[in-house]
Amino acid sequence: MTRIRSVDDAGYLLLISDITAQVNSINQDTRILLGAGVAGWLAAELLLLAILLGPMARLRRVAGVLPALARGGFAEARSTIPAAPGRWPDEIDVLEGTTVELSHQLERLEGEVQARGEQLAERVDELARERDFVGGLLDTARVFIIAQDAARRISLVNAYTLSILDVEEATLIGRHFDDLFPLPGHSPIADAGSTEEEERTLLTVDGQVHTIVWYHAPLTSGGDTGMARLSVGLDITERKAAEGHLTWLAERDPLTELYNRRHFQETVQTALERGGHGALLLLDLDQFKVVNELSGHHAGDRLLREVADALQFHLGRRGSLARLGGDEFALLLEGADAEQAIGVAQQCNQLLEGMHFRAGGRRHRAIASIGVVQYPAHGDTPADLLASADVAMYKAKEHGHQRWHLLSTMENAKSELKERVYWVERLRKALQEDDFVLMVQPIMRLADRDVKHYEVLIRMREEDGSLISPAHFIPVAERNGMIVQLDRWVLRHSLQALQRLQAKGISLAVNLSGQSLHDKGIEHFLAEELASSGADPHHLILEVTETAAVTDFSTARGVLQAMRDLGCRSALDDFGVGFSSFHYLGQLPVDYIKIDGSFIRHLTDSPDNRVIVRAIADLAAGFGKQTIAEFVDNDEVLPLLDAYGITYGQGFHLGRPRPLETLLDDGT
Repeated sequence: MTRIRSVDDAGYLLLISDITAQVNSINQDTRILLGAGVAGWLAAELLLLAILLGPMARLRRVAGVLPALARGGFAEARSTIPAAPGRWPDEIDVLEGTTVELSHQLERLEGEVQARGEQLAERVDELARERDFVGGLLDTARVFIIAQDAARRISLVNAYTLSILDVEEATLIGRHFDDLFPLPGHSPIADAGSTEEEERTLLTVDGQVHTIVWYHAPLTSGGDTGMARLSVGLDITERKAAEGHLTWLAERDPLTELYNRRHFQETVQTALERGGHGALLLLDLDQFKVVNELSGHHAGDRLLREVADALQFHLGRRGSLARLGGDEFALLLEGADAEQAIGVAQQCNQLLEGMHFRAGGRRHRAIASIGVVQYPAHGDTPADLLASADVAMYKAKEHGHQRWHLLSTMENAKSELKERVYWVERLRKALQEDDFVLMVQPIMRLADRDVKHYEVLIRMREEDGSLISPAHFIPVAERNGMIVQLDRWVLRHSLQALQRLQAKGISLAVNLSGQSLHDKGIEHFLAEELASSGADPHHLILEVTETAAVTDFSTARGVLQAMRDLGCRSALDDFGVGFSSFHYLGQLPVDYIKIDGSFIRHLTDSPDNRVIVRAIADLAAGFGKQTIAEFVDNDEVLPLLDAYGITYGQGFHLGRPRPLETLLDDGT
């Protein structure tokens, strides 16, 4: 190395020194250090790689299970990750544990999603079925179904509506509901909250007018669909016609088409309430039973229709005309005085006498007895007025030649009317207060004199405890329509007693009036009473008279068959008076024939009666029916009854009536 120094600018000192060895040494040391650094770095890297090789493998293993988790291989993912080591866990162990827990959660979540998916699929199928059902219901339901928007314009109609209107759906959509179904001149007949009911008319393409009852209901969720109200319509045209027919039937007699008793009584009641005065005529056809017996009931029905037509044609405008039942007609003349009423009665007689009625080759006369009464003089209620007219009608029958009778104001007529009204009120009071007593009369089996069969008889009890014969109140009950109530009273109390007697083999026979045969509720009443009392219907025998059965044969046969269907037995009472009834004997569903007592009373001294009784017994036996002889009053008649094959006997000689209570006490 050379160094040069300057001395006072006169010159320089240059020193030269050789440092090559030091530089080479430094370079060599640098190379050594660099080599050592590189070797150390490589060693450090190798050491770091050795340290991280295990964790990286574990991380790669965790990363490798993620695709399995993504495709749902939860068990596969868990099997790849080993169980947690016994050493202190590090972050990768936490990551592996988290991955395992995540697989469990994802597996549960997938299960829940699958279950929810299945439920959703089932619900979708159910909704589809409901949609198909509702769609099918709308299209197959035989009712009008129309949806409307807020402006009441049609937005949906079902197939039935389209078929009835015979139009395409496109022609109805958008039309106003009121234009298609005009509203009659009345307001809705009912309004219950948000539901509206109304009747509207519909004129179909065939020109027929239908009555449709509509039920409207708001659709609360219909704003999004354009449907704000649902209207369901039912065609009630036939029902309205049926209701009108039923109303007609409720007021009319089906045979003659005149007003019936119920409507006539209402008309009389209305006239009495209005005040004023008037007259009532009660007509009863004489010898009507003869027409039925000689020419048959079809002829009797035809006669009733012709009489009704004649009276309606000539007198229908004069007042209210009705058929009260059987062969009884009534005419109410409002504002008529006695003279005018008598003139109408005479005109009625002339009309009937001028009729020429022929049936079965026979000519019959249509004549009537007419009772004439005035109101309010002869009664201030329909029942009293009809009772007074009944009195006057029977007076007309007694007169014979005049054929009409105006109830007089004479004292004896007043007394008779007063007595009749008294019995009406007495009967009404007895029905309300149960002032009746049931009696029983034995019906003996003649072969062994055994008695297991009793006829129920009724008596009215007076305040002093005495008993009144039914002859006083039964006719009144029949004329005033209370006989049906009386029959029901007897039936109810007889069944209550029968429940206690049937275990001893005892049967009770109860009489039914002709009016009860026309009581449409008698079958239902009897069924209810049998059920409530617990009585065995086989031990109940219902008796109807021959006259009632033959007068309206079809009705009697229907009622008796209905009673038999309930399990009851039946008997035909007072048989033999009308010989024409032989024709119907085989057709009536009865078990017993009770031979009228008028034949039995003189059986021993009347050859004619013996022939008749033997014929009845043989005829009944041929039809498989048992016979009962009434009015057996002596011992001499018993051998004859036995010889004729008559099974039972009834009369004072065999046993007098006694209170039903005594039978309940001893059971004999």
